Parts: sequence; C-alpha cells; structure tokens
Amino acid sequence: MFRVVTIEREYGCGGGSIAAQLASRLGWTLWDHRLTEEIARMAHVDCSAVMRCDERMDSRLYRLSKAFWRGSYERSSALGDQAFDTDCMVSMMEEITASIAKEGNAVVVGRGAPYFLREHPDAFHVFLYAPRAEKIRRLRDDGSTAAEAEYLVDTVDRERAAYIKHYFGADWPTRSLYHVMLNTAMGDETVIQTALNTMHRVASRPKITDYDPASTPASDGSTHPLTSAS
Repeated sequence: MFRVVTIEREYGCGGGSIAAQLASRLGWTLWDHRLTEEIARMAHVDCSAVMRCDERMDSRLYRLSKAFWRGSYERSSALGDQAFDTDCMVSMMEEITASIAKEGNAVVVGRGAPYFLREHPDAFHVFLYAPRAEKIRRLRDDGSTAAEAEYLVDTVDRERAAYIKHYFGADWPTRSLYHVMLNTAMGDETVIQTALNTMHRVASRPKITDYDPASTPASDGSTHPLTSAS
C-alpha cells in the first residue's frame, strides 16, 4: 500500500493545484508551501530565503565566493558558520522527506522528493507535464502576462533540470523513476483519477521504478554526497 505520493511537474502545468486536489481527495497532508515553512523554521531564516533557493542552483559567482570564504565568518543560527543556501536546503529536504515518509499519508510536491524517496517502497511517484501552449494558458489564467508566462515556461524548468543534475546526478525528468507521467492538458480531474487508479492497480506489485544515480562533481570538484544517498 502506498502511503506517500510525490508530484514532480513542469512549471505552469498546474502541478501545485492538482497536488492540492489529490491530497484533499485522499485526506492526506499536502507538503508544498508547507515544506518551505518547515525548512525556514529549521534553518531560522525567513521563508523568502528558502524560496530563493527553491529547485534552483546558486549562482556560479556565489559558489566560488562560498568556497573562498568558507569558515571565515560566524553566524548565530542553526546552521552554525554556514550561510543558508541551496546546499543547506537540499540537506534539510533529505531529512524532512525521510520524516514525512515515516509518518505517511502525505503528498509531496517537487524539491527532489522522488529522488530522496526512490528506495521507499510506500512512495508512489508522479510526473506532470503539458504542452507549452497549455502551460502558458494556465499561467495567464493565474494572472501572468503573456510575456511573463513565456519567460517563466522557458526558464524555470531549465533551473530545475540543473538542480537535479547537480544534486542527484540525473537528467530531468528521470522517466524510469516515475510510476506514471501524465499530460495535464487532459484536465485536472482526469489526471487525478488516472493517478488514483494507477496507485490502486500497482500497489501490490514488486518495485517497478528504478534510478541509478551517477557521480556528479560538486562545485569544489568533489562528488556531491547526495548522489550516493539511499
């Protein structure tokens, strides 16, 4: 029986809304903005600091500066002498997702959750996508201008792909990792019902997803520790 659903999604395809509806249908806890709040609480930083790191790489200039200045300053936070950045956020996400999986009855949106929980037998992994025109339509319905929508669709997923490549040594999306990949242009209700039906049909089967992380060089030339996490 599945006790956790991870929702990975292309930007603008409606993944956040669909995840919220799915969580409501199941009566489970939605971990989307709540993840941001929990990381901010753990790190003793504002939610805006977490959102700046959300599924995107720190700038190359920042990473070079971090390597140069490492250990040369002090901070009075839970991070000790380490400034809050994407490395910190990913490390905390690994801890939080393990706790969420242990508790169960949760829908987790993005932030590397399917990679962290790739060996968890009770996790059902979904990837949502849509044609570019559909994503732009949804974003415009949510209040973005045409230019804003086009820019976001063309840039956000590139940042997510770089984030996954760096921290997990994988191309994004990693198709073999998901139980089902669904086109949200079919409509939210169709997507939700298909996900639920698939969950029920494959719940008793042996593990059918797979992911073999490769070693990926970190900014300092070493292999990032998360690429070998289980």
